[in-house]
Amino acid sequence: MSQSVWGPVQREMTDLLQGHPDDVPAVVEQLKALQDVLGHVPPLRRENPLCDFNQLYLTITEGVLERLYAGKFKDPAFLSRLDVEFAARYFDALRAWAGAGTSPRCPEVWACLFQRIPGPDCRPLPSACAGVNAHINFDLPFALVTTFDHLGSDPVDDSDQHHDYLEINDIFAEAIPGLRRGYLEKWQLLIDTMNGCLDDWWQGEAVEYTRNVAWRNAQKLWGVRHDMLATDRERAGLDKTAAGLSKLLLSPLGSFLQ
Repeated sequence: MSQSVWGPVQREMTDLLQGHPDDVPAVVEQLKALQDVLGHVPPLRRENPLCDFNQLYLTITEGVLERLYAGKFKDPAFLSRLDVEFAARYFDALRAWAGAGTSPRCPEVWACLFQRIPGPDCRPLPSACAGVNAHINFDLPFALVTTFDHLGSDPVDDSDQHHDYLEINDIFAEAIPGLRRGYLEKWQLLIDTMNGCLDDWWQGEAVEYTRNVAWRNAQKLWGVRHDMLATDRERAGLDKTAAGLSKLLLSPLGSFLQ
Protein backbone atom coordinates (compact mmCIF):
# COMPACT_ATOMS: atom_id res chain seq x y z
CA MET A 1 0.00 0.00 0.00
CA SER A 2 2.67 2.50 1.02
CA GLN A 3 4.55 2.47 -2.27
CA SER A 4 1.42 3.21 -4.30
CA VAL A 5 0.52 6.07 -1.95
CA TRP A 6 3.86 7.78 -1.35
CA GLY A 7 5.64 6.74 -4.56
CA PRO A 8 9.02 8.46 -5.04
CA VAL A 9 8.88 10.18 -1.62
CA GLN A 10 8.53 6.90 0.28
CA ARG A 11 12.02 7.22 1.78
CA GLU A 12 11.50 10.85 2.83
CA MET A 13 8.14 10.01 4.41
CA THR A 14 9.57 7.03 6.28
CA ASP A 15 12.47 9.08 7.64
CA LEU A 16 10.17 11.95 8.64
CA LEU A 17 7.83 9.69 10.61
CA GLN A 18 10.50 7.80 12.54
CA GLY A 19 10.11 9.84 15.72
CA HIS A 20 7.68 12.09 17.56
CA PRO A 21 8.26 15.82 18.20
CA ASP A 22 8.68 16.52 21.92
CA ASP A 23 7.64 20.20 22.05
CA VAL A 24 5.49 22.65 20.10
CA PRO A 25 8.34 24.20 18.04
CA ALA A 26 9.30 20.68 16.96
CA VAL A 27 5.68 19.97 15.98
CA VAL A 28 5.68 23.07 13.79
CA GLU A 29 8.94 22.05 12.14
CA GLN A 30 7.69 18.53 11.47
CA LEU A 31 4.45 19.83 9.96
CA LYS A 32 6.48 22.13 7.69
CA ALA A 33 8.69 19.25 6.61
CA LEU A 34 5.64 17.08 6.03
CA GLN A 35 4.02 19.80 3.91
CA ASP A 36 7.10 19.85 1.70
CA VAL A 37 7.15 16.07 1.31
CA LEU A 38 3.41 15.90 0.63
CA GLY A 39 3.89 18.49 -2.09
CA HIS A 40 5.86 15.92 -4.08
CA VAL A 41 3.43 13.00 -3.81
CA PRO A 42 2.18 12.08 -7.31
CA PRO A 43 -0.01 12.38 -9.23
CA LEU A 44 -1.57 15.59 -7.85
CA ARG A 45 1.46 16.85 -5.97
CA ARG A 46 0.59 20.07 -4.11
CA GLU A 47 -3.08 19.62 -4.93
CA ASN A 48 -3.42 16.37 -2.99
CA PRO A 49 -6.07 16.47 -0.24
CA LEU A 50 -3.69 15.83 2.64
CA CYS A 51 -1.74 18.98 1.71
CA ASP A 52 -4.94 20.95 2.24
CA PHE A 53 -5.43 19.65 5.77
CA ASN A 54 -1.75 19.74 6.73
CA GLN A 55 -1.48 23.42 5.78
CA LEU A 56 -4.50 24.21 7.94
CA TYR A 57 -3.06 22.23 10.84
CA LEU A 58 0.29 23.98 10.47
CA THR A 59 -1.38 27.41 10.54
CA ILE A 60 -3.33 26.61 13.71
CA THR A 61 -0.27 25.14 15.43
CA GLU A 62 1.78 28.22 14.57
CA GLY A 63 -0.99 30.26 16.21
CA VAL A 64 -0.71 28.10 19.35
CA LEU A 65 3.06 28.59 19.41
CA GLU A 66 2.73 32.37 19.06
CA ARG A 67 0.36 32.49 22.05
CA LEU A 68 2.66 30.28 24.08
CA TYR A 69 5.57 32.63 23.43
CA ALA A 70 3.34 35.60 24.30
CA GLY A 71 2.33 34.05 27.63
CA LYS A 72 -1.38 33.95 26.75
CA PHE A 73 -2.16 30.64 28.46
CA LYS A 74 -2.84 30.07 32.16
CA ASP A 75 -1.22 26.61 32.10
CA PRO A 76 1.36 26.55 29.29
CA ALA A 77 2.66 23.13 30.39
CA PHE A 78 -0.80 21.67 29.76
CA LEU A 79 -1.21 23.34 26.37
CA SER A 80 2.28 22.33 25.25
CA ARG A 81 1.79 18.72 26.27
CA LEU A 82 -1.63 18.59 24.63
CA ASP A 83 -0.22 19.95 21.38
CA VAL A 84 2.50 17.28 21.34
CA GLU A 85 0.08 14.44 22.20
CA PHE A 86 -2.39 15.71 19.60
CA ALA A 87 0.20 15.83 16.83
CA ALA A 88 1.49 12.37 17.74
CA ARG A 89 -1.86 10.84 16.79
CA TYR A 90 -1.78 12.42 13.35
CA PHE A 91 1.76 11.21 12.74
CA ASP A 92 0.86 7.76 14.10
CA ALA A 93 -2.02 7.54 11.61
CA LEU A 94 0.33 8.42 8.77
CA ARG A 95 2.81 5.84 10.00
CA ALA A 96 0.09 3.19 10.19
CA TRP A 97 -1.12 4.05 6.69
CA ALA A 98 2.43 3.60 5.43
CA GLY A 99 2.12 -0.01 6.49
CA ALA A 100 4.98 -0.42 8.96
CA GLY A 101 4.88 -4.02 10.15
CA THR A 102 4.65 -3.22 13.85
CA SER A 103 2.24 -0.29 13.48
CA PRO A 104 -1.41 -0.60 14.58
CA ARG A 105 -4.19 -0.41 12.02
CA CYS A 106 -4.77 3.04 10.59
CA PRO A 107 -8.02 4.46 12.04
CA GLU A 108 -10.86 4.31 9.55
CA VAL A 109 -11.51 8.05 9.81
CA TRP A 110 -7.96 8.83 8.67
CA ALA A 111 -8.03 6.13 5.99
CA CYS A 112 -11.05 7.89 4.46
CA LEU A 113 -8.82 10.88 3.71
CA PHE A 114 -5.53 9.09 3.02
CA GLN A 115 -7.06 6.85 0.36
CA ARG A 116 -8.05 9.97 -1.59
CA ILE A 117 -4.45 11.10 -1.98
CA PRO A 118 -4.14 9.67 -5.53
CA GLY A 119 -7.10 11.89 -6.53
CA PRO A 120 -8.60 13.24 -8.60
CA ASP A 121 -12.01 13.83 -6.99
CA CYS A 122 -10.93 15.74 -3.87
CA ARG A 123 -11.86 19.38 -3.46
CA PRO A 124 -9.67 21.41 -1.11
CA LEU A 125 -12.17 22.62 1.48
CA PRO A 126 -13.98 19.29 2.04
CA SER A 127 -10.57 17.59 2.27
CA ALA A 128 -9.38 20.04 4.91
CA CYS A 129 -12.67 19.64 6.80
CA ALA A 130 -12.34 15.85 6.69
CA GLY A 131 -8.89 16.14 8.25
CA VAL A 132 -10.20 18.48 10.95
CA ASN A 133 -13.03 16.04 11.63
CA ALA A 134 -10.59 13.14 12.05
CA HIS A 135 -8.22 15.09 14.24
CA ILE A 136 -10.82 16.68 16.53
CA ASN A 137 -13.61 14.12 16.69
CA PHE A 138 -11.32 11.11 16.95
CA ASP A 139 -7.78 12.10 18.00
CA LEU A 140 -8.44 14.97 20.39
CA PRO A 141 -10.34 13.13 23.16
CA PHE A 142 -7.54 10.57 23.45
CA ALA A 143 -4.86 13.26 23.35
CA LEU A 144 -6.63 15.03 26.23
CA VAL A 145 -6.77 11.85 28.32
CA THR A 146 -3.09 11.11 27.75
CA THR A 147 -2.17 14.70 28.59
CA PHE A 148 -4.13 14.80 31.84
CA ASP A 149 -2.77 11.41 32.82
CA HIS A 150 0.79 12.58 32.20
CA LEU A 151 0.29 15.78 34.21
CA GLY A 152 -1.60 14.08 37.04
CA SER A 153 -4.68 16.31 36.78
CA ASP A 154 -8.31 15.87 35.71
CA PRO A 155 -10.43 17.26 32.84
CA VAL A 156 -12.54 19.60 34.98
CA ASP A 157 -14.85 22.25 33.54
CA ASP A 158 -13.89 25.89 34.22
CA SER A 159 -10.36 24.91 35.27
CA ASP A 160 -7.26 26.72 33.96
CA GLN A 161 -6.75 23.83 31.55
CA HIS A 162 -10.32 24.10 30.27
CA HIS A 163 -9.86 27.86 29.83
CA ASP A 164 -6.72 27.31 27.75
CA TYR A 165 -8.45 24.59 25.75
CA LEU A 166 -11.21 27.02 24.82
CA GLU A 167 -8.62 29.66 23.86
CA ILE A 168 -7.79 27.51 20.82
CA ASN A 169 -11.27 28.28 19.47
CA ASP A 170 -10.14 31.90 19.10
CA ILE A 171 -7.15 30.80 17.03
CA PHE A 172 -9.49 28.91 14.71
CA ALA A 173 -11.82 31.91 14.50
CA GLU A 174 -8.95 34.18 13.48
CA ALA A 175 -7.49 31.73 10.95
CA ILE A 176 -10.63 30.31 9.32
CA PRO A 177 -11.51 33.23 6.99
CA GLY A 178 -8.09 33.39 5.35
CA LEU A 179 -7.67 29.63 5.23
CA ARG A 180 -11.11 28.99 3.77
CA ARG A 181 -10.77 31.62 1.06
CA GLY A 182 -7.43 30.13 0.11
CA TYR A 183 -9.27 26.96 -0.94
CA LEU A 184 -11.78 28.74 -3.20
CA GLU A 185 -11.75 29.39 -6.93
CA LYS A 186 -12.56 32.82 -8.37
CA TRP A 187 -16.26 32.13 -8.94
CA GLN A 188 -16.55 30.69 -5.44
CA LEU A 189 -14.88 33.77 -4.00
CA LEU A 190 -17.55 35.90 -5.69
CA ILE A 191 -20.31 33.89 -4.00
CA ASP A 192 -18.38 34.05 -0.74
CA THR A 193 -18.27 37.84 -0.98
CA MET A 194 -22.04 37.92 -1.51
CA ASN A 195 -22.53 35.80 1.63
CA GLY A 196 -20.58 38.27 3.74
CA CYS A 197 -19.38 36.77 7.02
CA LEU A 198 -22.03 34.03 7.11
CA ASP A 199 -19.76 31.20 5.93
CA ASP A 200 -16.98 32.20 8.33
CA TRP A 201 -19.47 32.39 11.19
CA TRP A 202 -21.03 28.96 10.75
CA GLN A 203 -17.69 27.23 10.24
CA GLY A 204 -16.37 28.89 13.39
CA GLU A 205 -19.46 27.73 15.26
CA ALA A 206 -18.98 24.20 13.90
CA VAL A 207 -15.37 24.08 15.14
CA GLU A 208 -16.36 25.37 18.58
CA TYR A 209 -19.19 22.83 18.89
CA THR A 210 -16.97 19.97 17.72
CA ARG A 211 -14.21 20.85 20.19
CA ASN A 212 -16.78 21.04 23.01
CA VAL A 213 -17.96 17.55 22.09
CA ALA A 214 -14.34 16.35 22.09
CA TRP A 215 -13.92 17.71 25.63
CA ARG A 216 -17.03 15.83 26.79
CA ASN A 217 -15.82 12.66 25.11
CA ALA A 218 -12.47 13.06 26.86
CA GLN A 219 -14.25 13.31 30.20
CA LYS A 220 -16.13 10.11 29.38
CA LEU A 221 -12.92 8.35 28.36
CA TRP A 222 -11.25 9.61 31.52
CA GLY A 223 -13.79 7.73 33.59
CA VAL A 224 -13.01 4.40 31.90
CA ARG A 225 -9.30 4.92 31.22
CA HIS A 226 -8.30 1.93 33.37
CA ASP A 227 -10.79 -0.37 31.61
CA MET A 228 -9.16 -1.37 28.33
CA LEU A 229 -12.25 -3.10 26.96
CA ALA A 230 -14.42 -0.06 27.60
CA THR A 231 -11.75 2.23 26.15
CA ASP A 232 -11.49 0.08 23.02
CA ARG A 233 -15.27 0.17 22.61
CA GLU A 234 -15.24 3.94 22.88
CA ARG A 235 -12.37 4.15 20.41
CA ALA A 236 -14.19 1.98 17.88
CA GLY A 237 -17.38 3.99 18.30
CA LEU A 238 -15.68 7.35 17.88
CA ASP A 239 -13.79 6.09 14.84
CA LYS A 240 -16.95 4.76 13.20
CA THR A 241 -18.92 7.94 13.84
CA ALA A 242 -16.14 10.26 12.67
CA ALA A 243 -15.48 8.09 9.60
CA GLY A 244 -19.14 8.37 8.63
CA LEU A 245 -18.91 12.15 8.75
CA SER A 246 -15.67 12.16 6.73
CA LYS A 247 -17.27 10.01 4.03
CA LEU A 248 -20.08 12.53 3.83
CA LEU A 249 -17.64 15.46 3.64
CA LEU A 250 -15.68 13.75 0.87
CA SER A 251 -18.80 12.74 -1.10
CA PRO A 252 -20.32 14.88 -3.87
CA LEU A 253 -22.42 16.54 -1.14
CA GLY A 254 -19.18 17.90 0.27
CA SER A 255 -18.91 20.18 -2.72
CA PHE A 256 -21.60 22.35 -1.13
CA LEU A 257 -18.98 23.36 1.43
CA GLN A 258 -17.44 25.47 -1.28
